[in-house]
Amino acid sequence: MYPYQNPALDPEERAEDLLGRMTLREKIGQLNQRLYGFSCFERQGEELTLTEEFRDEVARYSGLGALYGLHRADPWSGKNFDTGLDGKLSPKASNLVQKYVLDHSRLGIPALLSSECPHGHQALDGYLLPVNLAVGCSFAPELLKAAAEVCGKQLKEMGIDLALVSALDVLRDPRWGRSEECFGEDPYLASQMAQAVVTGIQSQGVEVTAKHLCGQGETTGGVNASAARIGQRELREIHLPPVKACVEAGVTSFMAAYNEIDGIYCHANPWLLTDLLREEYGFTGFVMSDGVAIDQLDAVTGDRVASGAAALNAGVDLGLWDTAFGHLEEAVERGLVEEHAIDRACKRILTLKFRRGLFENPFVPETDHWQSYNAENYPQVKRLAEQTPVLLKNEAGVLPLNRGQKIALIGPNADAIYNQLGDYTPPLRQSQGTTLRRGLEKLGAKVTCHPGCPMFGSDEALMQEAAELARECDVIVAAVGGSSSRFAIRGQFDTNGALKSQEHITMDCGENVDNASLQLPGEQLRLLELLRSAGKPLVTVLIAGRPYEMGTIDRVSDAIVCSFYPGPTGGEALAGLLLGDIEPAGRLSVSLPDDATRLPVYYNPKDSYRPMAYYDGAALPKYPFGAGLGYTRFAYSLISAPEKDRREVCFRVTNTADRPGWAVPQLYIHRLQGVATSRRRQLVGFDKFLLAPGESREVRLLIPDESLIQWDYRLRPTLAPGRIHWYLGDSGKELLDGEFTV
Repeated sequence: MYPYQNPALDPEERAEDLLGRMTLREKIGQLNQRLYGFSCFERQGEELTLTEEFRDEVARYSGLGALYGLHRADPWSGKNFDTGLDGKLSPKASNLVQKYVLDHSRLGIPALLSSECPHGHQALDGYLLPVNLAVGCSFAPELLKAAAEVCGKQLKEMGIDLALVSALDVLRDPRWGRSEECFGEDPYLASQMAQAVVTGIQSQGVEVTAKHLCGQGETTGGVNASAARIGQRELREIHLPPVKACVEAGVTSFMAAYNEIDGIYCHANPWLLTDLLREEYGFTGFVMSDGVAIDQLDAVTGDRVASGAAALNAGVDLGLWDTAFGHLEEAVERGLVEEHAIDRACKRILTLKFRRGLFENPFVPETDHWQSYNAENYPQVKRLAEQTPVLLKNEAGVLPLNRGQKIALIGPNADAIYNQLGDYTPPLRQSQGTTLRRGLEKLGAKVTCHPGCPMFGSDEALMQEAAELARECDVIVAAVGGSSSRFAIRGQFDTNGALKSQEHITMDCGENVDNASLQLPGEQLRLLELLRSAGKPLVTVLIAGRPYEMGTIDRVSDAIVCSFYPGPTGGEALAGLLLGDIEPAGRLSVSLPDDATRLPVYYNPKDSYRPMAYYDGAALPKYPFGAGLGYTRFAYSLISAPEKDRREVCFRVTNTADRPGWAVPQLYIHRLQGVATSRRRQLVGFDKFLLAPGESREVRLLIPDESLIQWDYRLRPTLAPGRIHWYLGDSGKELLDGEFTV
């Protein structure tokens, strides 16, 4: 027995021994993840066979480092319930791949299997969650953690080692098509949610690859993968807190981002991937590239071999679909890479494989009794979805609706399940998912449903039919918004799976679907105006993946519910809120603009200028971060304020109404004195709880020491003395405030 074959030894010790027995090519093979896993098998009924492409790759490197997306199903992969992996075929495929790799690896090295899990597993019968932007509105990280645990449990049973999880991007421009993948515009909220999802999934024995590192949400003009034209201070204040939070949560790996930061691509940035991540934050895992991103470094190097060398030397350990890492042997020959750099990266991958026990237990159990991961068996997703919709407006108490009312449910998102799910979504079975229409019907409402207009394009006949229906009802519920669904797409996908072109517009959000306008697509605004003219109460339910311009929507609506893609159970959650069965609990995780000509409108700009103060109208949000109403009222009273040596706010919250309600107190600070410009407002803590009528609760919110740190002119972390203004708010309103000094 060689030392690496001895399970009693430490994983690093075993990796070191194995590394010394490998050829250069075998080491490089451990750093490559070149294959699209969904193309590595063919299915005929219940039988699976591995493709020649897969077998050739294993032969090329005497093994396989990692395989991406074996279980992925969506229009890009071409996998569905006839051609993909469902039920008992999922672990069977994982074992088939693993057995072939082990049988054809000279040293018996197993492979890692990675899979997309941006908001639940992107596989057939995957446990799907609301998108991150919706989850951020819940202000409930403990509910996200519970739902993520279910995701991890399913991934484990399917044989997945690495879950690729969107957890790091902070939204700064709502024109960006990947807005839905962000937990919101605030770094503290994003950090709490990132820790929750990492902890939840990894608690089940599946490793998380957190993406994207870093600054991708900054963008230039909202364009995907564009430059983050910021310096270190902005990066540290806004975009790095979720990264640090994931490191503290014990995340296994990170995926580098496509964008550049101040002129340096993330994949070739040794300060980001090594100096900061490893030396400053103490990260000990590995870094994966994003799809074909290493090849894109050719824009700087002009040389595919040099691109691979640049990424490896910067700190990328595992490629994804690129060809550059396949040229690392040539990079060594040309002196662009030292072999010890390849050894370093290879050891990180091998150490994980030993730590996961893959050498001793490479296979997962197969069974004919495959359990269904749905909301009935695992209601965690349902509880999370119920917390995500945000009630923004409710004039004259239009909501909740009365079941005896005749409800006209009109709009392209009234009965469209895929428009509730977001990008990176697998096919659903016909029985899966509940739309708003089905949710209202299930809860006993009297509903007549009509699409109103196409989501994109126009149809005058539909408009007039909708107008007629509106005149005959008691109340109108307009279900409008957008879609990130790929299932109606006619177009082309890029080599990284992002949408490349659309023949006819069917998506207005998602990867590579950036939007200069932010208006509701098609003629939906005209539809709302038409419904307003019917003279009936109008409730607008906005189902979307990004913020839209709210000016016209607000003007014509008596009530507004904002629901970023709420997931498969979202229709029932929305119906319960509209009918009063569920108390509104959401608060905006992102500010909603009046119109797109006045951006940005995020709540936390610097106080060194009058933000967005134009002569033709200030760029204030129509609805700010943290806004959200309920069906009840609360009274807040201060018990004790923060002081120099006791940095906490203690207060009492009382439900003064006749029905239960959710309070979501949020604590903000504004530094009035320091060593660098401060933000006008900075979230440093929050809580969330349900109070019965007349019930009170005493609450303490701490001001973390880290929230008081500033970065001085030499970018040194500094706790400078000075005055701090604190605010306590909820529903977008200031409730209590004061000052203290540090």
